[in-house]
Amino acid sequence: MHMLMLNNFTYYKEKMDKQPAREEGWNVGSEKFADINPEEWSITLHQESYSNSHEISEKERKWLSSVENYPAIGSSEKPKIYMVPKMHREIESNVRCYEPLVVALGPFHHGKSKLQPMEKYKVLLANQFAKESSKAKSVSIDALYTRVKDIVPSARDCYAEDITKYYSDVEFAKMMFLDGCFILQYIYCLVNSKSYKQLQMKSHDIAFIRRDLFLLENQLPFEVLHVLMSCRFKKDEGMRMIKTFILSAHAKPDLQNHGIIQSVKYLFLDFFGKNSEEEEPSLTQEESSKNDQLPAHLLEILRTQLIDPNAFSGGGCYLRGEWCSYRSASELSRAGIHFECGKKRCLSDIKFNSFRFSALLTLPPITIDDSTKSELLNLVAYEACPDTPDDFGVTSYLCMMDSLIDHAEDVKELRSKGILLNFLGSDQEVANLFNEIATDLVPNPHAFIDVKHKIENHYNDKGKVWVAEWKNTHFDSPWTVVAFIAAIFLILLQVADTVLAGFQVKFAEPPN
Repeated sequence: MHMLMLNNFTYYKEKMDKQPAREEGWNVGSEKFADINPEEWSITLHQESYSNSHEISEKERKWLSSVENYPAIGSSEKPKIYMVPKMHREIESNVRCYEPLVVALGPFHHGKSKLQPMEKYKVLLANQFAKESSKAKSVSIDALYTRVKDIVPSARDCYAEDITKYYSDVEFAKMMFLDGCFILQYIYCLVNSKSYKQLQMKSHDIAFIRRDLFLLENQLPFEVLHVLMSCRFKKDEGMRMIKTFILSAHAKPDLQNHGIIQSVKYLFLDFFGKNSEEEEPSLTQEESSKNDQLPAHLLEILRTQLIDPNAFSGGGCYLRGEWCSYRSASELSRAGIHFECGKKRCLSDIKFNSFRFSALLTLPPITIDDSTKSELLNLVAYEACPDTPDDFGVTSYLCMMDSLIDHAEDVKELRSKGILLNFLGSDQEVANLFNEIATDLVPNPHAFIDVKHKIENHYNDKGKVWVAEWKNTHFDSPWTVVAFIAAIFLILLQVADTVLAGFQVKFAEPPN
């Protein structure tokens, strides 16, 4: 390359020596360049620039090294407790669902003036928890606090550094101790009805605290709760208490809203087929063996109770897959797809069974009240954070329900089957709730894909749809069914009477 540039320079010098001097031209120092081909000159500069472009500075090398050694997203040693992602907070109608109403737990909302009245109850419940720990295992309040203080460095790692940097280790330890004791004593008092009065709170405060316990930004590292529980409860007793508390928030289907057959069915299940999850949740062998793999916080435990990870295939491709249309519950009902309330409260337990001329879509029961929107939105925000399962189970469930619910008549259809237990208000309010929650949500493309395909295939079967429409038109009430059966019975009687009359005439003729 250097030889090529030297030859070009010699060529230009010889050419210039042969040219007469002119007043027009390019001045470089004291030399005048007149009749030089610009293309040749630009080629020479390009060769030099091209040569320099391959040189990497030390600053560039450092940058490339940082790119090469950049850690994988979600590969931190332990899951973090994150703030609600910005894209979720930008929806104004949902912002209030991420803010605590009465109690601040952890550093995110600590010290807010509107939440100060609950601080005195934290001290009260912490004192109760310490006394019960002393009775159960002779652990003093000093020992309790010391155990929490020992894990402060680990608990700090559960939050981003810019969240905890304003607290000294002592301040952080005090906060973790009071908040941890408060949570466990609150849950204990609610699970054990005899201790309910120890809370000494108004009923609305008790309800709001339960809501605030499951806010993403109000989570405490479960390691703190685990240390405190070990000082008071027997092995796995504390975890069972927490799971019982979580499951108790979902009411059972009301027998008055069902027919006689459904009522007998639920009574039979109550007496002879009780689900162990509903009575006293027990830890599985897998959960018991994972002592070193604690859940991140209460919100993760709640999600684990609501979503079966095996219900979804791992990952998903958003660029391919079969297309499935969305149709409301009332529209599916008119097409011969009926609804049934499932036995489990697991949100991922959705099934579809097809019959000769009809089908049955089984959906899990869900209670809709004032805290439902906040709880579901915080679960969705949790699924959007790093270090969390990527099956998007709750998000996919909400998108599925949003496809079934458009108007009040859709809510009425699902409510009549015991799927939606409405403690919120009108059916239209429930419809609005699901439509608002599902705004800008993207489900797992593999979630409920088999159910969606079966619904689509049923709806595209014109014969089944025609039979369903004919039944809805002519048998829209029990009286029409009775009238139809009566008419068939009368016709059969007339046919039988005619046949008998014919036999009588035949046998009444004298023999020849």
